[in-house]
Amino acid sequence: MYEEVGSTVSVFDRAYDDPVRVLDEGGEVVGDVPDLDDEALVEMYRDMRLARHFDGRAVSLQRQGRMGTYPPLSGQEGAQIGSATALDEDDWMVPSYREHGAALVRGLPLKQTLLYWMGHEAGNATPEGVNVFPVAVPIASQVPHATGAAWASKLRGENDAFLCYFGDGATSEGDFHEGVNFAGVFDTPTVFFCNNNQWAISVPRERQTRSATLAQKAEAYGIDGVQVDGMDPLAVYSVTKAAVEKARDPETDRPRPTLIEAIQYRFGAHTTADDPTVYRDDDEVESWKRKDPIPRLERYLRSEGVLDDERVAEIETAVETRVAEAIEAAESEVRPKPQEMFEHAYAELPPELERQYEEFAAFREAHGDEAFLEE
Repeated sequence: MYEEVGSTVSVFDRAYDDPVRVLDEGGEVVGDVPDLDDEALVEMYRDMRLARHFDGRAVSLQRQGRMGTYPPLSGQEGAQIGSATALDEDDWMVPSYREHGAALVRGLPLKQTLLYWMGHEAGNATPEGVNVFPVAVPIASQVPHATGAAWASKLRGENDAFLCYFGDGATSEGDFHEGVNFAGVFDTPTVFFCNNNQWAISVPRERQTRSATLAQKAEAYGIDGVQVDGMDPLAVYSVTKAAVEKARDPETDRPRPTLIEAIQYRFGAHTTADDPTVYRDDDEVESWKRKDPIPRLERYLRSEGVLDDERVAEIETAVETRVAEAIEAAESEVRPKPQEMFEHAYAELPPELERQYEEFAAFREAHGDEAFLEE
C-alpha cells in the first residue's frame, strides 16, 4: 500500500510496511509533490538520464575489455538522484560501490568513476570541495565510517548531515548493526539509506532476514525507520530531505539518525562478473521495468508542461556528449602498470606480500607487462 507524503511527523510515524509515494507508475500524482522549482525538477530528470546513459556505456566498455569489473545501476536512478539532490552543499555522501549517479549529483566527475573501475589509483582522488567518501567495495564496511564521521562532525559543533548508502545484503553484516547502534546511542547526524534492490548478488531479500521490512530494524536501535518507493524520485527526495533536516536539527526531541529503506530493483547484473539469468526469471525483471523511474518522472514533467519533445532531445544530446567526453578523458590517461597494485595497501609491505611482489617483478622482468596481462 502506498500513501501520500505528508508532514515530517507523518513520514516518520507511518507503519514500516507503508512505503511513501508521490508518483504512481504512470507518473500520476498520488502524494504531495516536494517544493522544487521547475528547473530543479528538470535537473533531477537530466541527472537520471545521464546516470542511465553512463551506465550503459560503462557496461559496454567492460564487455569490450576497456574497463574492469563494473557494478551497473540501471533501475536505481530514482533512489540515487532523488536522495543525493536532498543534500545541502556541505553535507557528506558515504557510498558503497554502485552510487555512480548519486556521486555525479554531488560533483564527482564521471571521469573519476571511470578511472576507478579502470584500475587507476587516481580514481580514488576526490576533487577538493566534493564531499564524497571513497568507494567501499567490502559489504557494509562504510556504515561505521559514516557514523564515526558524523559523530566527529557533531563533536566539532558542525551542522552537517552524512548520507550513507548500502544494499539490502549489508543489513546481514555486523558492521551495519554496530554502526546503526552507535548512531542511535550517540544521536549522530546520519541518514542510513538502504537500497533494497531485492537481491544481494544471487541471494533474495527473503533469505536475508525474517523481518517483515528492513526499515523496522531501526526500532531496535531507537531511531526512526521509513520505507519509500525507491523508483519514485520525488518520494525519495521528500523522505531523504525530511531525514536530513532531522539529522541537522539539534532541538528535535526525536533521535537524529534515520534508516530509510528504498524499495527498488536493479535491472542488470550485480556486477559485470555476474549472470543474473541463473537466479532471476525474465517475468520478474519485466514487471519491475514497468516501474522504471525515468519514464515515470518524464510523464509527470510532460503533464506539467515542464518537458516537451524538444527539451528531451536537447537533454539526450547533452548527456551523450558529456559521457563521450568523460570516456575520452579517462582513456587518455596512461594505463596503470600492474605493479601499482602493490603500492597503496601498506606503508611497508608485509613479508608474504613482499615475496609475492618479488615473484611478480621477476616474471615481469623476464616476460614484460604485456605477457603478465595476457597471463
